[in-house]
Amino acid sequence: MSAALQSAADRRRPWLLLAPALLTLAVLMILPIFIMLIFSFYEFVTAGVENEIYTTANWREFLTDSFYHMFLWKTVRVAAITAILCALLGYPPAYFIAMTRYKHKWMLLLLLIVPFWISFTIRTFSWIHILGEQGVVNVMLIKAGIITEPLRMLYTEGAVIMGMIHFLLPYMILNVYVSIEGIDRNLISAARTLGCTAWQAFYEVVLPLSLPGLMAGLLLCFVLAAGSYVTPEILGSTRDALFGNVIFDTIMGQLNWPMGSTLSLVLLVMLGIVAAIYSRYMGLSRVFKGLSS
Repeated sequence: MSAALQSAADRRRPWLLLAPALLTLAVLMILPIFIMLIFSFYEFVTAGVENEIYTTANWREFLTDSFYHMFLWKTVRVAAITAILCALLGYPPAYFIAMTRYKHKWMLLLLLIVPFWISFTIRTFSWIHILGEQGVVNVMLIKAGIITEPLRMLYTEGAVIMGMIHFLLPYMILNVYVSIEGIDRNLISAARTLGCTAWQAFYEVVLPLSLPGLMAGLLLCFVLAAGSYVTPEILGSTRDALFGNVIFDTIMGQLNWPMGSTLSLVLLVMLGIVAAIYSRYMGLSRVFKGLSS
């Protein structure tokens, strides 16, 4: 009997140890999502007023109104472009940091992390002084005689993408760096011994083995870009808004909490599907490994 009780206690012990974390997760994540789900079925009356009458009107409005579809598609497109550009720009420095024989490699990683010490909002505002009509780029081009009038670079979709790349590029580099750093160098030496050139060794060995880190970086950049609100608000115009800006305007501008909850759940489900697809084929452990580096 004592052995049976001991066995039951052993089975309960992991759950007791996990209880604080599970309770925190339920209160801070699951409960708010459940409240939003309930709000999405409320009836909107006027600004800040809703009836606790369960209706599917908010969901029908989203499904039938092309306005929301346009911004959702634009969010997916901008997030995908941002993630791909981050991959193209982030892989070379990640490869260099991982493969360099420089004895102070920690200094290169420190320089990569330094931007995180500065407020994200301040870094975003700095692009106004770079891309504005009186910004550094236009002033230099005018003084060089290349242009006679300032170019319109600010408050465009390109400025939004550039600002998000500035924010997300370190995440991409860190994920790819961790992946390349974990590759056994003997595999590269063996490839060179068997007659591969440096480029062939990279293409046949390094690139395939670093793909999990690259895909993890793509997922992170896509999810963070799709949920971005600050960058489009500061660097974009009204037509450059993303789905997060639509949600903010619906909740804070129109005070339409039921519709805002509906749109928030739509974005959550979309990003959840993307993460689920990634987890199915790659595994989310790569993402957490990159974030913990």
